[in-house]
Amino acid sequence: MERRIENSLVKLIWCVLVSLLMLMGYVGAASSRPTRINSKFNYYGEQLRRNLLANGLGMTPPMGWNSWNHFNCKIDEKIIRETADALISTGLSKLGYIYVNIDDCWAEIARNDKGELVPKNLTFPSGIKALADYVHGKGLKLGIYSSAGYFTCAKAMPGSLGHEEKDAKTFASWGIDYLKYDNCNNDGTKPTVRFPVMTRALMKAGRPIFYSLCEWGDMHPAFWGFKVGNSWRTTNDIADTWDSMMSRADMNEIYAELARPGGWNDPDMLEVGNGGMTKNEYIVHFSIWAISKAPLLIGCDVRNMTKDTMEIVANREVIDVNQDPLGIQARKVRSEGDQEIWAGPLSGYRVALLLVNRGPQRYSITANWDDLAIPAKSVVEARDLWEHKTLRTKFVGNVTATVDSHSCKMYVLKPIG
Repeated sequence: MERRIENSLVKLIWCVLVSLLMLMGYVGAASSRPTRINSKFNYYGEQLRRNLLANGLGMTPPMGWNSWNHFNCKIDEKIIRETADALISTGLSKLGYIYVNIDDCWAEIARNDKGELVPKNLTFPSGIKALADYVHGKGLKLGIYSSAGYFTCAKAMPGSLGHEEKDAKTFASWGIDYLKYDNCNNDGTKPTVRFPVMTRALMKAGRPIFYSLCEWGDMHPAFWGFKVGNSWRTTNDIADTWDSMMSRADMNEIYAELARPGGWNDPDMLEVGNGGMTKNEYIVHFSIWAISKAPLLIGCDVRNMTKDTMEIVANREVIDVNQDPLGIQARKVRSEGDQEIWAGPLSGYRVALLLVNRGPQRYSITANWDDLAIPAKSVVEARDLWEHKTLRTKFVGNVTATVDSHSCKMYVLKPIG
């Protein structure tokens, strides 16, 4: 009897211990534990992995660069290396721009005999592993692209549908840090079926990889993306025009309450510096993306940026709003015709405020404390983030600013009494 009690107690303790280890991530499919116990706890562990992308990445929105908006398919390893060099030499890397992301068209049209993706020999002759080593050597991270389909969007290389585990292991073996996963040329099944397959593959690959879902917002990924990826596109592709940029901002804002540390709404990459908008329009673009806690992925040629472009993307005060650890996306708290007030809380009891003029003429825009969740009688100090100065006036009840056409004013408000 004592022997049976002792054996039962040992089994109970063993099961509890294995459960704790599974939750802590220390027990996997390769365990040498008894098969029956192993399969049972692997089942529960697999259910946990299916329901929680616990890679610890994206605690603030990712910052870096992506090749598509400026270069499309015309990319090669020289451009990627020089971009990494430029992020260092311009000082952008010190501001947080650390991801160097290769978009579509980097691979050969056919896989090798092992079924693996093969870097295009003409444009990436050194291979992706060597490129990752170069980027990592500069303290940066390398991103890559695939699609949850048979081919990628450009139809220039295979997608990962049906090859998720093999591709995830390949990416991990190369030292990839970020995967943008598109939605083109699929088999007709729902994204909610296809995208989680890559989630599970990445979690088994042995390397933390930021997972960016590029589902275009078709099935409202903001509602299910947090359990699948680290960011999710809420819109179709952006174009380098005012109307395209603002429409993406509008679509993305709808899902503001669903963004949080570890999972972000993504209205697509930045167009700042590509030439299709004015400086003021690009300032609005960057300001909305920042206050919306969107990924800040530069989309221009950082090797040849103008002074104006650099001034915009290197605005540390605006970047600080984006990277604030509270991680709450701003909302449009008031909209009257072409006048918009965007606001969201920051750490330290502060408020980020953005006054946007979408119209053709100058407006005076007033933000009232009751719209900003600031107590009515509070005395507030305002820091102008584009003028880089704290306003002398202390404000009570509201703040008013004159805003030019297709322009904005951005402040951090701090109650002081």
